[in-house]
Amino acid sequence: MAKVLEGLYYAESHEYVRVEGEFGFIGITDYAQEQLGNVVYVDMPEVDDAVTAGDDFGAVESVKAASDLVAPVSGTVVEVNTALEDQPELINQDAFANWIIKVKLDDTAELDSLMDATAYAAHCEA
Repeated sequence: MAKVLEGLYYAESHEYVRVEGEFGFIGITDYAQEQLGNVVYVDMPEVDDAVTAGDDFGAVESVKAASDLVAPVSGTVVEVNTALEDQPELINQDAFANWIIKVKLDDTAELDSLMDATAYAAHCEA
């Protein structure tokens, strides 16, 4: 069974948000990286780009599939994980430690529409 961490917010499209103050670290879940297989490329937005909840902000490509990244929350990109440019496989090693983008959150109320760890684990089993 894929790892699901407590204290994060999860989207049905298998992205997570780790909130620290006014910032959210967004990545794909352990379940998502297991489904994709070996990640070979991560397409990320630029710093200062706006992301909107429910809209695509990039893609993750593996040897067997490409998957759009859907923003679980809205915000402005303040940092991208540049380590993934040269080592996209870091996502396979630890999806939760290797976030993709850091955003300044527009509206923390958006987090209320996301799942907690228990609900996400049930979603993955369904």
